[in-house]
Amino acid sequence: MELITVKIEKPEEINFILGQTHFIKTVEDVHEALVSAVPGIKFGMAFCEASGKCLVRWSGTDSDMLDLARKNAQAIAAGHTFIIFLAGGFYPVNVLNALKMVPEVCRIFCATANPTEVVLAVTEQGCGVLGVVDGFGPKGVEDEEEIQWRKGFLRQIGYKL
Repeated sequence: MELITVKIEKPEEINFILGQTHFIKTVEDVHEALVSAVPGIKFGMAFCEASGKCLVRWSGTDSDMLDLARKNAQAIAAGHTFIIFLAGGFYPVNVLNALKMVPEVCRIFCATANPTEVVLAVTEQGCGVLGVVDGFGPKGVEDEEEIQWRKGFLRQIGYKL
């Protein structure tokens, strides 16, 4: 077995969701869950089929996000994984619950816009995701001033009243 990492390639501001699923039906079900959760959502999704033809299956509503999804899915190349890229102005927090309710979805590894590396185990059979390195490590502990900044920021962007 060999351990490798694959960097997610994307523009800095773009959010993505990486997960594991178990069935080809995922592609259509995830598409339906996303467009039902956020009408007008722009996204691209790719799914690494783990049996049969073993293709990268895909769906979405935005050609740029679809290109990112297919490219990154091919780079990760781990069976039964999926990756969703959300166009600017769309965020994981608005779709995660709907995504988690899709019966085929087994796990969400991350949902982020941070620089991310996927940690993979490569065997003779194929490749599997062990986890992710999402962003950077902490540089300290917030103080009262930072607590006030956090609370103000969340209200400024409309996530808290």
